[in-house]
Amino acid sequence: MSTEKISNRIKWLYGVADMGIAMLTASIQFFLLYFYTDVVRIDPALAGTALLVGKLTWDAFNDPFFGYLSDRTRSRWGRRRPYMLFGAIPLGLAAWLMYSIPAGLMGWKAFLAVLVSFLLFDTMHTLVCTAYYAMTPELTYDYNERTSLTTVRMLYSVIGYILGAAGTTALAGLFVGLFGWTDKASFSAMGATFGVIAAITILTTAFNVKERKRPELVPSTMPPAASVLKTFKNRPFMQLMGAQFLSSFSFTLLTTLLPYYLIYQLNMEAQLPIVMIMMLGTIGIFLFPWKKISDRINKGPSYALGLFIASLAVIATFFYPHGPTPLIYVTAIVAGLGFSGQWVFPWSMLPDVIEYDQAVTGERREGIYYGVWAFLGKLTNALGIAVSGWALSLFGYVANVEQTSTALLGIRLFFGPVAAVVLIVSLPLLIWYPITRKSHARLLEQIAAGRGGDEAAPPVVLTGT
Repeated sequence: MSTEKISNRIKWLYGVADMGIAMLTASIQFFLLYFYTDVVRIDPALAGTALLVGKLTWDAFNDPFFGYLSDRTRSRWGRRRPYMLFGAIPLGLAAWLMYSIPAGLMGWKAFLAVLVSFLLFDTMHTLVCTAYYAMTPELTYDYNERTSLTTVRMLYSVIGYILGAAGTTALAGLFVGLFGWTDKASFSAMGATFGVIAAITILTTAFNVKERKRPELVPSTMPPAASVLKTFKNRPFMQLMGAQFLSSFSFTLLTTLLPYYLIYQLNMEAQLPIVMIMMLGTIGIFLFPWKKISDRINKGPSYALGLFIASLAVIATFFYPHGPTPLIYVTAIVAGLGFSGQWVFPWSMLPDVIEYDQAVTGERREGIYYGVWAFLGKLTNALGIAVSGWALSLFGYVANVEQTSTALLGIRLFFGPVAAVVLIVSLPLLIWYPITRKSHARLLEQIAAGRGGDEAAPPVVLTGT
């Protein structure tokens, strides 16, 4: 089986789309709940519940369906590129609409406004991203080359995250200063600007990176529901998915509550962009070192090491006193060092899992796997935002006033110990992860020899050697 290298040009052109996608993702993770609670004044528990309801209903169908659809697509542009070419501009428009809901809504009107606007964005995001991410295993089979490809993509992703995290309020504030707009109008203009940038980056990748033709690929013939259920019988996938669910949930708690923690616990609102840039910049700096580490000790243990480091930084924040402290900058750097591995390893491990599935079923089902993976990612994102909203309401948070000691305790508790414990729980899944460099090489040999599809003789990867 071919393990050809990818040119640096293709790696960089493939990665550029993730800059725009990550910019939108960061804006949502850091500031969407803040936009709902402090700009358009929607109850935090109601806003969080609306997001979670959409994830649990629409995405359960939406994500696997688009993955299944792209697996079966045949066009002169390939299987994945059409969805990027024709979905980029609608995704940008949906980003603008998400930040343009009316102010002053209450009750079911507020619930529907959040639900409908977010579901529109989420649908277009799924259409584009499922196809985009599913291109990774089709560009190369090489174990290390996939990590290299993913590392370049994640470098773009970090740049996008920095732009989204630091740029959301900065750009909205710029519109307020230049034009005298309200906060709501400025957030709407920010959403439109980010939407345009995202569309441009996605189209850049779609026009320049073509899928490689692979005659040995056998597309799935399973019905959609059966194909989805089949993924849950893949043990390495379930371990990876469990670890990713826990680590992403923890990261979303952190990013969602960071503005509240800095503004109300540390009284460091002006330093919020600096802290974000320090954490995300550190993530970007250590992407390539983590790649080197995984070349020596495999991806699963490397991923676990990073999350352990992040957990130490996170739990320390619970003990910081009320008021400004320079320790938050140290925390941002150490957390960035740890979470940097999370940006590289899950995305480079998923293609290996897909090959395990091919060895068992005899079919290639990238789209289904990336669809289920996308559902997992968006579910954890929505769940993290929802839990943050519920926690704020439970502990008595009131927007734009000095918080009570109980409200501050809730912010500190979920920002620190809760997020750290979730990270620790994920570690065993990665320490004993079964697919290694050696077992993956044997797996490719088995597929190349045409032995895939014999479920009575599972591949050798579960030995974990």
